[in-house]
Amino acid sequence: MPAVTLVFVHGWSVTNLNTYGNLPARLRAEGKLRGVDIQVEEIFLGRYISFHDEVRVPDISRAFKTAIVDQLSHITSKGNRFICITHSTGGPVIRDWWNRYYKDKRGKCPMSHLIMLAPANFGSALAQLGKGVLSRLKSWWNGVEPGQGVLDFLELGSAETWELNKEWIQSDGSHISPTGIFPFVLTGQTIDRKLYDVLNSYTGETGSDGVIRVASANMEGRYIKLVQPVPFKNEKGKLVTEELKVSESKMAPATALRVIHDKSHGGSKKGIQLSVGEKDPESMETINAIFECIRIKTKKEYDDLYLKFKDETAAVQRDEHIEREDRFLLADRFFIHDRYTMIIIRVRDNEGYPITDYDLVLTAGEHDDPNHLPEGFFIDRQRNKKNKETLTYYINYDIMQGLVKPEDIVRNNKGEIIRGNIVGIDRLGLILTPRPDNGFVRYIDCKYTANKKLFNWALNPNSTTMIDIVLQRVVDKEVFRLEDLVPSKNFGGIKPTNEIAE
Repeated sequence: MPAVTLVFVHGWSVTNLNTYGNLPARLRAEGKLRGVDIQVEEIFLGRYISFHDEVRVPDISRAFKTAIVDQLSHITSKGNRFICITHSTGGPVIRDWWNRYYKDKRGKCPMSHLIMLAPANFGSALAQLGKGVLSRLKSWWNGVEPGQGVLDFLELGSAETWELNKEWIQSDGSHISPTGIFPFVLTGQTIDRKLYDVLNSYTGETGSDGVIRVASANMEGRYIKLVQPVPFKNEKGKLVTEELKVSESKMAPATALRVIHDKSHGGSKKGIQLSVGEKDPESMETINAIFECIRIKTKKEYDDLYLKFKDETAAVQRDEHIEREDRFLLADRFFIHDRYTMIIIRVRDNEGYPITDYDLVLTAGEHDDPNHLPEGFFIDRQRNKKNKETLTYYINYDIMQGLVKPEDIVRNNKGEIIRGNIVGIDRLGLILTPRPDNGFVRYIDCKYTANKKLFNWALNPNSTTMIDIVLQRVVDKEVFRLEDLVPSKNFGGIKPTNEIAE
């Protein structure tokens, strides 16, 4: 096998090369044992991006492009390509670089493989806590205070990650090829209890590695666009609309995801990158997965590995379903690691204006009732601080679909029931109450009746669904009228009517 050039791009809030741990050296050593000649190039971005609020992800992409020219021209000038291994924020950073400069195939991308370890592809729930809090969290990246520009990017539901992921979801998948790129996501779902912060529950959130949710790491998301029909007057003369209509639904290209046993985001004991030792057997699963990615040369091989990773991920999640924490002189604690899903909802009007004030209620069942949602399904909700039209819901997928089999009952080591059977749902809907709901420009309530189609599309284990809701902007006729020439007439007291400007 010819020489393979690896480029490591670390995460964010990093101050030295120790963030890579022994991973580069371990891959080089393992490569020789496997007949792969690996060269390592370290492009260190953190020394100038992590601590400056004005630096944003597009700036980093631009700098990375320059770094390749400056440091890898001896490779790229010969037509050779490199394999990029990223950690955490490094994943979406390199995706942004590829999206900006090579998505439209304006030139052959110098990167052939993108292997992302615990990437924040849809963001991190921790990002909203703010710079000061994050710098004190042990689970955050090396306890370094971050820069606000990149922190805004990482917040769940940011405009930047929305567009980046929407473009990937809407692509036709032709980029995944020998002449394009081969993308991979390797992540853990283990909480390193030594890094858990009791004041910030996100650091111990199941379905995550303590920083990044599996659903947020996975690139294989979905996009749904719901559009409100044009309002009309009902028999009582009230402005109403028909229910929301699906105008677009798209699933991302099949993108390889592998959950690794017993790996957390950071830390020298369980961190998916930093815990890799020179010879430790505990990291062999990670090492083997990386080499399986490196060896991919054809689309057929990629598709086969996608299916293999899918089966292995299912096996890992079965193995790690029940976690027992031994506590000296205290009763053992048990944690149930179900599969989770994220739904990111963005509400705008048909003119593109964000709607930041609204109530949204999920409904379920044949009677389209929020009270029919199963108990315990809801884990978290976040509204993006800058893009307030965007809400992110974190949902227990297994509870939503139901746990009704005898083997679904969870017991402790004494045989006592920790969680019994749960009746799930197979229909999902929503009710949206936007504001302002009166005045010269207003919005009208709408809904999407609970049905099986939305349930199957919006809820998918280990992944994220983006739902665009487009409401009709109702403009009253009194916003602009033509009047007779009466100099003394005052229109300051004009009130809105029930008539709409077409």
